[in-house]
Amino acid sequence: MPQEPGEEEEEAGRGVLRRLRSVNTREPCQVVFCNRSPRTVSPIWLDFDGKPRPYPNLPPGTGRRMHSYLGGYEEPYGGGQKVDAGTDDRLLVNETELFVATRNRNGQPTFANITLPVFTLKERCLQVVRTLVRPVDYRKLDIVRSLYEDLEDHPDIRKDLQRLSFERNEMRRNAVPDRGEDS
Repeated sequence: MPQEPGEEEEEAGRGVLRRLRSVNTREPCQVVFCNRSPRTVSPIWLDFDGKPRPYPNLPPGTGRRMHSYLGGYEEPYGGGQKVDAGTDDRLLVNETELFVATRNRNGQPTFANITLPVFTLKERCLQVVRTLVRPVDYRKLDIVRSLYEDLEDHPDIRKDLQRLSFERNEMRRNAVPDRGEDS
């Protein structure tokens, strides 16, 4: 079966899962990452094997010009995808979880604006509790039992990459083929 650029197959519970990875296009481009969030961000690049590779942290309100290649995946993980460096909570780049470098236009770099997503009340409460309480003390809290597991399930770049790969594969599987494609 032909493989699309930027993905490689790996075994998963129900069959084959295509893992996200950067494509080695050898076509350079410039990207300016702008941290427009109040958090320190740890940008992550998915290398050609799909392994997360950290870039230097970006403090709040700062930016950095980076050399990339067309089709290179970057994630806004503060300690992971572009992620909050202190909590590993996911952040967004240009309002999406995964940034793909594109061709520069008129010699100008592509801008990648890093922002906070809209967290649910539960997600935000878990973030706050994690900053105030040590993990060994979570089960000492007088809270509903199911929240212990939620607190202990810390954000993790690898889990997020698996989820993003799964979602992308599901979208492809459920997509309606174009008229010109063979079924």
